[in-house]
Amino acid sequence: MPVLQKLLYPLSVAYGQVTEWRNQMFDRGILSSRSYPLPVIAVGNLSAGGTGKSPMTEYLTRLLRKRYKVAVLSRGYGRGTSGFRLAGADDDASTIGDEPFQFHLKFPDVAIAVDGNRRRGIENLRAMVRPDVIVMDDAFQHRYVKAGLYILLTAYGDLFTDDRMLPEGNLREHPDGMQRASIIVVTKCPAGIGIEEMERVRIKIDPKPHQKLFFSYIDYAPNVTGATQKRPVAEIRAMQKTLVAGIAKPQPFFVHLQSEGDKVLEFKDHHDFSAADIRQIVSGPKPIVTTEKDYVRLRGKIAADDLFYLPIRQSFVAGGDRFDQAILEFCAQTP
Repeated sequence: MPVLQKLLYPLSVAYGQVTEWRNQMFDRGILSSRSYPLPVIAVGNLSAGGTGKSPMTEYLTRLLRKRYKVAVLSRGYGRGTSGFRLAGADDDASTIGDEPFQFHLKFPDVAIAVDGNRRRGIENLRAMVRPDVIVMDDAFQHRYVKAGLYILLTAYGDLFTDDRMLPEGNLREHPDGMQRASIIVVTKCPAGIGIEEMERVRIKIDPKPHQKLFFSYIDYAPNVTGATQKRPVAEIRAMQKTLVAGIAKPQPFFVHLQSEGDKVLEFKDHHDFSAADIRQIVSGPKPIVTTEKDYVRLRGKIAADDLFYLPIRQSFVAGGDRFDQAILEFCAQTP
């Protein structure tokens, strides 16, 4: 065991015990979970970031808004405001957080709200918006609300079964927490993943009889998008450029676009770009290509003609129709 791992191991054991006790208190009713008389879907993970929660939240929003009045509730990580806030025309990433602002720009007809207190957030949405369905982003550990359907995400290259508790690893809670999920999605799979490999992963995860398992991958758009134009990825890939990412596990983004001579800048997840960061970014070759989440924090700070982002969507390797059916059946059956 490496020296650092040895030093962190006792802290991981203590962290694991605290999270286990907390879950037991909810399971035994010592701490109360509140359910609601409408479909509430919680999207989340067992690890600390990088599993594709935003693409899944967008996928669900796209699916459900065709039939229902949908609201999305997020914590609003990194925002400069507090309490409940319903996204409006005056909001940006600083007031509601980068991911909720991304949702707001993409789905202007959908109510996007932020609140660290999810109970209060749901109650305010019900009073102000009266949605048919609420999708809670990054809410697997938020047990004060009892969602009707839990979707657990785990990245193909970083399965929760292979991880350790924080701070030694990246797990927020013990892998046994997976049992709360009705649906498990292995995200970020290679697009050409085979049946044998999916079976190997299925055996590792060992889904329970009540759980459905799906495999998905990131589907990159054929064009990068800027404020006034789109440019083909093939063209951008061949150019010398600056690549910028402030997300968890950005390597697939870099690999998809990078060519020799590129300036590659990696920042921490939800990074708040400073004036010094902007100077560093704009000093590199143009164009500047970033992720969709970073774009909402960088736009207005960099010349619009120089800045582009790469749109992504979640796609299913197989069984996407069954996934959609499971979501729609849940919503239809909830009183």
